[in-house]
Amino acid sequence: MRNTFPCLRVFMVRTNLHAVIVSLLLMVVSQASATQKIVGFDPVISSAERVKRIESIGGKVIREFHLIDALVAAIPENIKDTDIYSLNGVISIEEDKYLKWIEDVPAALPLSSVEAALVQIKTGGYEVLKNLPTPAAQDITDEEKEIPWGVKRVNGPAAWHVTMGEGVKVAVIDTGIDFTHPDIWGNYADGYNAITLSTSPADAMDDNGHGTHVAGTIAAVRDIKGVVGVAPRARIYGVKVLDYYGSGQVSWIISGIEWAVDNKANVINMSLGAYFSVDSLAQAVTAAYKKGIVIVCAAGNTSGEVNYPAKYPESIAVSASDSSDKIADFSSRGPEIAFIAPGVEVYSTSPGASYSTKSGTSMASPHVAGLVALAISLGADTPVKVREALIKAAVKLDLQSDEQGAGLIDAGKLMGDLK
Repeated sequence: MRNTFPCLRVFMVRTNLHAVIVSLLLMVVSQASATQKIVGFDPVISSAERVKRIESIGGKVIREFHLIDALVAAIPENIKDTDIYSLNGVISIEEDKYLKWIEDVPAALPLSSVEAALVQIKTGGYEVLKNLPTPAAQDITDEEKEIPWGVKRVNGPAAWHVTMGEGVKVAVIDTGIDFTHPDIWGNYADGYNAITLSTSPADAMDDNGHGTHVAGTIAAVRDIKGVVGVAPRARIYGVKVLDYYGSGQVSWIISGIEWAVDNKANVINMSLGAYFSVDSLAQAVTAAYKKGIVIVCAAGNTSGEVNYPAKYPESIAVSASDSSDKIADFSSRGPEIAFIAPGVEVYSTSPGASYSTKSGTSMASPHVAGLVALAISLGADTPVKVREALIKAAVKLDLQSDEQGAGLIDAGKLMGDLK
């Protein structure tokens, strides 16, 4: 049949196209104005039902957890928390905040190499470390040059004739790790990007530098080059939960912990922290601990109270000492501190096959994580047994208890208790 109303047809097509465009714009605006929330559910509610109930109020599930009974959802801003709580089975709602989790302390003494650092230490360039010999610079062996002052201060080499942490899995939950670094490659086992949920190790590459530095202190290989870690044969897992800026959402960290549990990590190191607690993060830490994982955390660089997750009772909170066994000015402190470890002018691995000096409780925590790996390899097979072994091996410094906890751990004493 001949169309007697061509103009009307054109109008209708244009109107329909306009409607489609408007709908698409509304969807974009709706997504842009949505807030991301971590919604906790009663364990009896199935995964499918949780998703269905979130979608019933216009929400979109971003990720689901199985370590804790929760999911992350984008919720339109016009939907109030009371509307979410009205859903059957919802027991908690938290903002999935994007936070700055790491704060490096500027290095006061830039060092060009570990060799230069050791020469300075042993020839009086700055404060001589306690319990270290002071031979002439020309008497320093290649093996000594490789050992950063912090690794030497916790007496790591005293354990290496018996164990170097062989087979112990350490998950570095951080900014990722440059696994191509020559001092890390030999011990790197796997990686995960909790930001994009990618299981490709390449996606867990460090674009900040923090995670690579932490990993080197834990388990840089012993090859008479560069640096060596406290547990130089432990297996390193790079879990990227923070971005280029050292920032990330709470859900990214929970996803990283979940992945570490799924991949049977023995130790988790979290050199990161926030000023306040998040219940879902606390639940994840508790769940990992109950799975038998030892959790080591940086106390914080606020000079004040211990940060979270270090403040959780399941965590081993670590404060930072300097080369004269004093607590670092920046180090957080409090009754939650379990141990103190070197955290000032720590020399370690950096992206691009390089090395750098950093300060912070972020640098102290991996010393203890490495010691934990040694303890586990010597037979301490539960978080309780590990903590007990570390306490027995700790030496009290001339500091307050809320600054040092049980003190500074000596790997030589650890050997005596566990071997």
